[in-house]
Amino acid sequence: MKNFDSYNFAGKRALIRVDFNVPLDENFHITDTTRIDAAVPTIKKILNDGGSVILMSHLGRPKEGPTEKYSLKHLLGYLGQVLGVTVSFAGDCIGEEAVELSKNLKNGEVLLLENLRFYKNEEKGDEEFALKLAKLGDVYVNDAFGTAHRAHASTAIIARFFPEDKMFGYIMENEVKSIDKVLRNSARPFTAILGGAKVSDKIEIINNLLDKVDNMVIGGGMMFTFIKAMGGEVGKSLIEEDLVGVARETLEKADKLGVKIYLPEDAIIADEFSNEAHKKEVSSGQIPEGWLGLDIGPKSVQTFNGVITSSKTLLWNGPMGVFEMPSFEAGTKAIALAVAEATGKGAFSLIGGGDSVAAIGKYGLKDRVSYVSTGGGAMLEYIEGKTLPGVAAIKF
Repeated sequence: MKNFDSYNFAGKRALIRVDFNVPLDENFHITDTTRIDAAVPTIKKILNDGGSVILMSHLGRPKEGPTEKYSLKHLLGYLGQVLGVTVSFAGDCIGEEAVELSKNLKNGEVLLLENLRFYKNEEKGDEEFALKLAKLGDVYVNDAFGTAHRAHASTAIIARFFPEDKMFGYIMENEVKSIDKVLRNSARPFTAILGGAKVSDKIEIINNLLDKVDNMVIGGGMMFTFIKAMGGEVGKSLIEEDLVGVARETLEKADKLGVKIYLPEDAIIADEFSNEAHKKEVSSGQIPEGWLGLDIGPKSVQTFNGVITSSKTLLWNGPMGVFEMPSFEAGTKAIALAVAEATGKGAFSLIGGGDSVAAIGKYGLKDRVSYVSTGGGAMLEYIEGKTLPGVAAIKF
């Protein structure tokens, strides 16, 4: 594996797997440019070295081959704008046009290939398809952490054709480095803050983190399965009956390991799942029939804040409540601010998973935390202790 920063791209055609899976509105305008913006430093480093760039990505989940809705040509205008160069486009990611355009690419130029997923071969991890892509460039750079957990042709298989010249771009490098720092070299105390709706989505993360953390803060809908496991009354709050036993075992395991699990002591409950619902504050294990918990309460916020602001390493995945509704966002907002405060005092904070990232963005705190992961599913699988094919293909 080569080091991206010290590699000299002069005269080389760099084939970069980027994650340009961005949301588009009905007029094909990009509504969130985060993923494209994140890749700019990697692209510019290659161009500044005197190399040229061939970009490949997927967009959405096209089912029936090429469709206008999922064409990457919609990104050309914005891409040219942020890079300050005209970006040429191959209407097919493989085939004669792509071969011709890549062959004639001059140093300092950028070529964008059409959506990789217009071919079923991409998701199947087809070797022949990967070889056709590989032939377009001299060096392979994987900068798509969001797809690193998939063994696709352009993320894992293609690396085989670049035994010497394969590397991570800046995004991949920073993602892997940040997660490794949290999991393997964490300063103490290390606190994981886990939220979201379901225990089933987080149980592998909980299990992999239990022997690594000092504290685990649990909020969101998943808290009620734990509260039920402790004998609490949860009304009609979201719970997973089949995981109540697993939650109980997790609490026992944490106790044996000396890990402190913090569950909310109070909750904001509502008589229906609506921003306009009647709401009140109760003890989290005493929710009356017909009511459901939609946020953590003020006592929990106070306790959690104390734990978070005295930590040196923080991993946050999942909101504390239904923060999309203003009536039930106080808990998530308070946690986001506490994480920012701890970071300001020198803690290393890693934020991952769509909703936590959205919360950090919503409250304008992106610049006040250490690292915001762009790869939701990939980050979670990495934290679960799984080997990511896209990472392994470059590292080994």
